[in-house]
Amino acid sequence: MKKLIGLVLLFAFFGLSGCQDDGMIVGILQYVEHNALSEARRGFIEGLEEAGLVDGVNISITVFNPQAEAPTMAIQAKELVRKSDLILAIATPAATAVANEAKEQGKKTPILFTAVTDPVDAKLIARADQPGGNITGTNDMNPIREQISLVKRLLPAAVKLGILYTASESNSQLQANLAKAEAEEIGLEVVVRTINNINDLQAVANQLASQVDALYIPTDNTIAGSMGVIKEIIEQRRIPAIVGEPNQVDAGGSITYGVNYYELGKLTAEMAVQILRDGKKPSEIPSVGLSEFDLIINKKQLEAIGIAIPSDLLENAARVLE
Repeated sequence: MKKLIGLVLLFAFFGLSGCQDDGMIVGILQYVEHNALSEARRGFIEGLEEAGLVDGVNISITVFNPQAEAPTMAIQAKELVRKSDLILAIATPAATAVANEAKEQGKKTPILFTAVTDPVDAKLIARADQPGGNITGTNDMNPIREQISLVKRLLPAAVKLGILYTASESNSQLQANLAKAEAEEIGLEVVVRTINNINDLQAVANQLASQVDALYIPTDNTIAGSMGVIKEIIEQRRIPAIVGEPNQVDAGGSITYGVNYYELGKLTAEMAVQILRDGKKPSEIPSVGLSEFDLIINKKQLEAIGIAIPSDLLENAARVLE
């Protein structure tokens, strides 16, 4: 009888262990800590949970964040490629690091990316509809034409637009070039300035703000973490900042039509489920982005600097900061 009880307990133990962890390891490499990228990570993890893939139950999730330090990111990418069954890379530099490391190790580990502005331009995939290879994911390309249109909606008499981004971020440069073309299309003169690192931000942004009627700041990983600096300049110079995504408005920007990064993460989780559960290959899953964008307005800030907000913008906003 004791032997029978022992066998039952043994089987129960192994059965429970099997439910807790079936051996699948999901690695996440998040380029830097800021709200947009963290929201994408949260959406991805919660999207997996909704599909029944739960950390500590039937998968194991490892999250690394090099805080934009390239040497650390290279080490973390190497570790994730070596151990993971699937990898999520959040932001272009992280995706590039993971893709390069997989090639270096000669591994075909499925790789997903999110918060990458243009994965084709970044040479992560061949085409959006036919990614090829072992990588696919979701882009965070903004509705830049709609964003730039906000300049004239807020300031009909505006003449000059300042565009600010980090020189080393290819995703930001791409958006800046598109924004410049859109601004010139509606008759705005454009002044473009870049920073090399966060230490440049105060001086460069302040000088640029003194020369223009409004600022445009695309999704930029470096600037996103220091939007407090931009907030101070907006208040001092009394000009609005149209920004690339909603979290930048929450952190001190004025207004945006932007990507909901939580939903972007959940969309990426759907791809992960197709790979982990359905056995699909990344090459079979088209790279996509969101088709709807949120209008977010910092009403309190805009009114404080003397800018009247058109009523139709307020009526159509997904969220208004009072």
